[in-house]
Amino acid sequence: MTEKFHATELKRWLQHLEQGVTGGQIDMGLTRVGTVRERMGLQPHCPVVIVGGTNGKGSVCAYLTQIYREAGYRVGTLTSPHLLRFNERIAINGQPVADELIVQAFERIEAERGNTVLTYFEFNTLAAVEVFDQQKVDIMVLEVGLGGRLDAVNVFDADVAVITSVDLDHEAYLGNTIEKVAFEKAGIMRRGRPVICAQLPVPESLAAHAEAVGADLLLLGRDFDYHKLEMQQWSYRFHPQNSQLFVGEHARHALPIPALRGNFQLSNAACALTALECLSDRLPLDIGAIKRGLLRVHHPGRFQVLPGRPLTILDVGHNPHAARALRNSLITLPYAEKRLAVFSMLADKDIEGVLEIVKDQFDSWYIAPLHLPRGLTIAALEEKFARQHISAITTYASVAEAYRAALSQAGENDRIVVFGSFHTVAEIMDLPSL
Repeated sequence: MTEKFHATELKRWLQHLEQGVTGGQIDMGLTRVGTVRERMGLQPHCPVVIVGGTNGKGSVCAYLTQIYREAGYRVGTLTSPHLLRFNERIAINGQPVADELIVQAFERIEAERGNTVLTYFEFNTLAAVEVFDQQKVDIMVLEVGLGGRLDAVNVFDADVAVITSVDLDHEAYLGNTIEKVAFEKAGIMRRGRPVICAQLPVPESLAAHAEAVGADLLLLGRDFDYHKLEMQQWSYRFHPQNSQLFVGEHARHALPIPALRGNFQLSNAACALTALECLSDRLPLDIGAIKRGLLRVHHPGRFQVLPGRPLTILDVGHNPHAARALRNSLITLPYAEKRLAVFSMLADKDIEGVLEIVKDQFDSWYIAPLHLPRGLTIAALEEKFARQHISAITTYASVAEAYRAALSQAGENDRIVVFGSFHTVAEIMDLPSL
């Protein structure tokens, strides 16, 4: 983006950013975004929680947003990617902010960046913090876009960092081993600040980095834990063992099962509750806010169950780690006479790895290409299925057509699962009937 640009419409801005010097591509590093942040004098004036991880980070952001909102705080939340509208990425109290606020932030960034080239996500990150600062939020919850160490959100210091999980994804950028990925995610840690980790066992590189930078590492199973109880309840306990910042024990009993579905959600909720504990001196809240937040939290596209019959589930999972979580949740559901999958994934994802994990959970597959630069042709997608010896597939021109076909052929006692990508789920959510 070497030439200046002035726009009043968000749509024009986004088109410009997508077609900029980086061509909308990922270009990791903190030098550019750090330079512009300094020129803008952009420094959060409230606590900041940065949430990273291979999967689950969006859910943790959703829990924190809803619980703090129930407690009466004003919450700014940055997430990515969006499903239907860019504004979903920059939300206050869970609601996407108005176009005008984003455009004003973009204009300020444009005025300050000079000749510094910024990527789409770097503009996004700076704009979010600018909006949150201008709107005087009480807490910022920032979701890492990719990795952690070189991600744009890491230009800001986390008062509390959360790493939900570590698994292989985006290997071209983060490395092809768990230890390499863990090192990248560990980059959001700060000296003397708590970092919450739910990955078990904890990767050696992550633990070593925490010790090297002097972060206060809080581990699931050692410093906090949770237990599912009868009567649709669960309990949480915070009992730091080797912490330099926290002592004693604090328990929360008779908590309602979260509104977000899936077996993995209690781990995500426990991470969120631990972040609440870490900030309790600055942002106190009562048990009522926690319970209301757990019951009212929403996070579209994450094992989202649609109303009515047949049972229909939307899930944006797009890597083997997410596929394992999806499978674990599916096997706990009631019996379905026919199990139908509406599926598509992007070409740069581990499609065969995902198929291998979940193929025993479906009787028939309705597949379609994603009409995007990173999408696969239907022939290439069929080849992936053939290599996994999956023959019960029917092809369609679009995900929407595949879904309509599945819906027309499913009975009340059947189950449809739409999954494989944010783009796959977004096509269904954008249908008029939804």
